[in-house]
Amino acid sequence: MRLTVTTFVSLDGVLQSPGGPQEDPSDGFGLGGWLVPYVDEGFGGIAGPWFDDADAFLLGRRTHQLMAAHWPLVTDPADTAATKLNSLPKYVPSTTGQVADWAGTQVLTGDLAAEVTALKQLPGRALQVHGSGRLVRSLLAHDLVDELRLLTFPVVLGRGKRLFEPGTVPAAWRLTDVRSTPAGVIGHTYAFAGRPAAGDIGIDADGREELLSVSS
Repeated sequence: MRLTVTTFVSLDGVLQSPGGPQEDPSDGFGLGGWLVPYVDEGFGGIAGPWFDDADAFLLGRRTHQLMAAHWPLVTDPADTAATKLNSLPKYVPSTTGQVADWAGTQVLTGDLAAEVTALKQLPGRALQVHGSGRLVRSLLAHDLVDELRLLTFPVVLGRGKRLFEPGTVPAAWRLTDVRSTPAGVIGHTYAFAGRPAAGDIGIDADGREELLSVSS
């Protein structure tokens, strides 16, 4: 399976507590629920189909807890997200082995990189990560993410936990799809493309910019 990450971010990259004030108020974050004003049919039109290729989920402990309190209550068979989340395997890394009770959940207590590498070798399409900021940063550090699915909201928060914190391993990503909603939410899909290339831009004899070199 390829590993995909789906997450919501502000224009300045914050992913903390998007759906409500009590999701993650740690470090005094008081802006929770910042995505709610932008949720419309267009939002569902982007995020909903992203569940179609899911064959398993990999969730951080906190995200799993939040989802376990909501999705088992959604029983509409036409709701793809609910059907997938409630029926497919859910893997949760936990050093204590303690996670919320949700059918299909399996706890991962070993080395994260080794455990996830083994999961990716299982047959299937997508091993999906949703939210789970701390887990995602660990996966990025080990080059385990194959695809980023970002929903970027037109709001700047100025503080809060970010998807790409200082020290993130440099990486290049190739844009494979982009969509937008009337409320200004942009859905980007990126495929991992290895390490960033670098180049040099100079000025030619006529005073025009020119690309001097590009190196990988």
